[in-house]
Amino acid sequence: MPVTVTRVFDLIQYNLENFPKDEFISGKIKGSWSKYSTALFAETVDHLSRGLISLGMKKESRIAVMSHNRPEWNITDFGITQFGAYQVPLYPTLAEQDVKFILENAQVNILFVADEALYQKVKPVCEAVNPDIAIYTFDEVPGAVNWKELLNAGKAHAEIDLQTYRDAVLPSDVLTLIYTSGTTGTPKGVMLTHDNLVQNFKNSAVIFPKEVGKVLSFLPLSHIFERMITYLYLYVDASLYYAESMDTIVADIQFVKPNGFSTVPRLLEKVYDKIMEKGKALTGVKKALFYWSVKLGEEFEVNKSWLYHLKLGVARKLVFSKWKEALGGEIVVIVSGGAALNPRLARIFWAAGMPVFEGYGLTETSPVITVNHFGHTKFGTVGPAINGVEVKIAEDGEVLTRGHHIMKGYYGRPDLTAETIDKEGWFHTGDIGELVDGEFLKITDRKKEIFKTAGGKYVAPQLLENKYKESVLIEQIMVLGENRKFPSALIVPNFEALEAWCRKKGIATGSKEEIVKDPQVLEKYNSEIEARSADFGKWEQVKRFALLTKDWSIETGEFTPKLSLKRKIILEKYKDVIEQIYIDAEDYKPKSTDH
Repeated sequence: MPVTVTRVFDLIQYNLENFPKDEFISGKIKGSWSKYSTALFAETVDHLSRGLISLGMKKESRIAVMSHNRPEWNITDFGITQFGAYQVPLYPTLAEQDVKFILENAQVNILFVADEALYQKVKPVCEAVNPDIAIYTFDEVPGAVNWKELLNAGKAHAEIDLQTYRDAVLPSDVLTLIYTSGTTGTPKGVMLTHDNLVQNFKNSAVIFPKEVGKVLSFLPLSHIFERMITYLYLYVDASLYYAESMDTIVADIQFVKPNGFSTVPRLLEKVYDKIMEKGKALTGVKKALFYWSVKLGEEFEVNKSWLYHLKLGVARKLVFSKWKEALGGEIVVIVSGGAALNPRLARIFWAAGMPVFEGYGLTETSPVITVNHFGHTKFGTVGPAINGVEVKIAEDGEVLTRGHHIMKGYYGRPDLTAETIDKEGWFHTGDIGELVDGEFLKITDRKKEIFKTAGGKYVAPQLLENKYKESVLIEQIMVLGENRKFPSALIVPNFEALEAWCRKKGIATGSKEEIVKDPQVLEKYNSEIEARSADFGKWEQVKRFALLTKDWSIETGEFTPKLSLKRKIILEKYKDVIEQIYIDAEDYKPKSTDH
């Protein structure tokens, strides 16, 4: 009888029966590709399951994985969950106190880590939490137990009947415990079931282009976005390749030549900025043609006139084809999530023949709630709801959603679960939004991030930040101003672009500290901010800013693993800088406004 996918691990048998292949999942590790066929992958998963069971692991045991993307991540995922244990993903970049909290809270029995650096990071934490936690490494690490010992133990216990274990796992059983670090507070363990993920990837697969056969992955599997889309890739018969690191993406894209990949807007912005830098260096007819094509792209709509599409055909042949080549030349679709994508950027990528499906969701919603796709795209929105998902806007503007995608709850926190999922089953997202044309969801801000100025005016910082980040000179920005006279901003410059601008203007470029104090540089940033403030009310516009010299990152604590700003931490870290912004502006009198 053909297999029906009702639990995530059914994907393996589904692939074996329908489309076994030589390159099922491949990863680039230390410069060389490690490739698993469907058969070898399935066999290794079963060895691991038997090895874990031989150690006494059973249904509802908690097994954690801390690793960058590589095939072993997927093998452990399936090997853990096919006998009903909970897989607990840990971001490699997690702070030690968060690792400690999760290991304790989830009562983890076994921990898999990728390499020596992560082993050294977690070993003292495990010893402090529970010395009985067994650690296995994917790489050979001196003094550590390698995961191959578990595989060998599994081979030695061929008598363990895995089918009995699989049969005992129901679609409604918990698949994974994912701890959301969020932008505030203690991590919360989100319980997602097999059915949550299966329904999510099946209903997303319906709208996924059929032509996708090869995909590249580089977003962290520890995040639900990349994990769900990985299951989707396996469901639609795509071969999956993991980039070695963010530094090797350009080379890895050229090697794999993928038909698709998932990304966050910031990476698309960087691709676009690099292309624009090359465009600026052109001369004569080539330069004119380049900017004509970009302008044409900015006006893109799917249902434009035949004349527009005739011009676009020329632009694609002469200009955009080179853009496509930079991403391997075979792109059919790019999936974007995690933050708002600039509509202008979305139009240009669609015009260039690389459609971006922008979607929206949260860890608690498995994650996809809505997504733009062929035939149903509206730029500036995150698309319509997928099948089986309801969306409505509450009276206060909060986005609510209900359906098969809603988590089982927060682990050990029924109080928090009750606060988030109401009695009618609606999950309260914490985001503010609206339904455009009654169908397309538009997110305007995080409910908790909107602040009120001293004048009693509400400001939605994300809208401003996304607009200001259109400047090639701005790498990162945070708008602030709670109970202040006016909004201000902390800006991390794009120093590469800034130094190029300085050279062009004949401004001496010394240290970063010297550059950010230069009067001409400050004036340039002031004009960049002013030029992009026109669409906002006077009370919303950033009036003062500080240029910072240190980049923000996950490691230094300003970002969550999905690159959301940790606003409270940034406010605390830069409180003296912020205070100085307002001290320096004491004589500033905001213009009166009726807004």
